[in-house]
Amino acid sequence: MALEYAVWGAWMPVLAARLLGPLRFSGKQTGWIYATLPLACIISPLISGQIADKWLNAEWILVGAHLIGAALLLIAAVQTRFAVLFVVMFLYSVFYAATLPLVNAVLFANVTDAAWQGKVFMWAPIAWAIAGYFLTGWRWTFKTAEKGRDCLFLAAALSVIMAASCLALPSTPPAGAGGTPVLKAMTMLQNTNFLVFMIVSLVAGGLMQFYFLCSARFMMDTGITGRNVPAAMAIAQVVQAAATYYLLNKFIGSFGFKWTLTIGAAAWFLLYLVYVASKPRALIVVSQSLHGLAYVLFIIAGQIFANVASPPEIRSSVQALVFAATTGVGLFLGTQFAGVVMDIFRKEDRFNWRAIFSVPAVIMFASIIALVMLFKG
Repeated sequence: MALEYAVWGAWMPVLAARLLGPLRFSGKQTGWIYATLPLACIISPLISGQIADKWLNAEWILVGAHLIGAALLLIAAVQTRFAVLFVVMFLYSVFYAATLPLVNAVLFANVTDAAWQGKVFMWAPIAWAIAGYFLTGWRWTFKTAEKGRDCLFLAAALSVIMAASCLALPSTPPAGAGGTPVLKAMTMLQNTNFLVFMIVSLVAGGLMQFYFLCSARFMMDTGITGRNVPAAMAIAQVVQAAATYYLLNKFIGSFGFKWTLTIGAAAWFLLYLVYVASKPRALIVVSQSLHGLAYVLFIIAGQIFANVASPPEIRSSVQALVFAATTGVGLFLGTQFAGVVMDIFRKEDRFNWRAIFSVPAVIMFASIIALVMLFKG
């Protein structure tokens, strides 16, 4: 779990600096490079889930996908033309996206105790942060920040370590599902309860892009210095790790999935309300904890709900369906939607942040109402 998210955290936060700086890509080109992973997540997890449920051990898929991913990252690190880099990063994203649901599938197949599942999930945000701090230290020591490709080299090295580590995973063979597991997973959408969960998950995944795309600029516009923004946003990862360890299992056990998911969605709603208020600065900084709390109580709790709600023989495919909805369709459409909203409420170089953040606040409030009224848990 740690290595899976360390690979992602090594390049995702900082690759844009290389694209916009040394490579002189436009903002639109940079956006398309970053769109490769959401695009890949729409279909790739469904394919890997099908393979893991029917034909091949999940750990072997993880080994192969990460080794191929490492090679593609090394190729990407030396590319300077947009078209070539887009193709390479898309191919890389296809293989990396295939691994995301399988890490969860291996966990759920071999660890049934909910408390221990939380202790494993906790390492995702910790590793993401450590990868960033390691890269910062590397750049201070070896002065590699100027070209910016060191993040891709680091991600490649971590991918090789991940592949080697997967050789030590317990055997997780296919459950021997008959027919087509992906299609069986999709039949779960006929259940109103699961359909509501998936729709709200897709919406929540999309609205997260308002947080990721807007927060840094918003903070600086409210008077928080640029050098303090990364530390402020890192509060979310700290709270995410702590909430995964201390709160996740307790909330699910005490409140059930319905109210755990609702509280998670409400945390995002409160975050956007703070952003709409746009003051005081201290509250904006503290509100970063709400994103970490929301991610645990909605995204991770939702993955656990999907595992509990699905038949054993198609659980990999159901996890893949959740990732396709949130990290795939939701993240891609959310990126486009957030960009449009930002352009509408932008005048020259100034953003009307209250108007911008009112949009996700209203949509998230509607999602909370849908959970309360329609989701049975």
